[in-house]
Amino acid sequence: MASRFGALVLLIGSLISGAVHAGDASSSRVAQPVIEAARGGQCVADPAFMRRNHMTLLKHQRDDTLRVGIRTGQYSLKTCIDCHASKTTNSVAASDTNFCQSCHTYAAVKLDCFECHTNKPQVKP
Repeated sequence: MASRFGALVLLIGSLISGAVHAGDASSSRVAQPVIEAARGGQCVADPAFMRRNHMTLLKHQRDDTLRVGIRTGQYSLKTCIDCHASKTTNSVAASDTNFCQSCHTYAAVKLDCFECHTNKPQVKP
């Protein structure tokens, strides 16, 4: 009976230890996103905030543009692309190391913005 209890405790401890280490990026079997250097400098908001909220901000900006006709804004997709486009590919989604593509691939989230929008910065005269 005692050996069964000991084995059960060992099994539960192993499961808990595995669950704790599963959240550790260094022990992950999935490679972290590799993002090559971009054009921009200071982001419009804190990077941690942008990682978590960029989609909501872009949706609100989209609604302002489409429904109200406001075409400027701190969180416009055009502004993001102008800063985050790769220096080598001139895009945010042309390769797996580009800004948008790398994180969306890592998170297994479909990147569908560029089915309609360009993934390259605006050409400045």
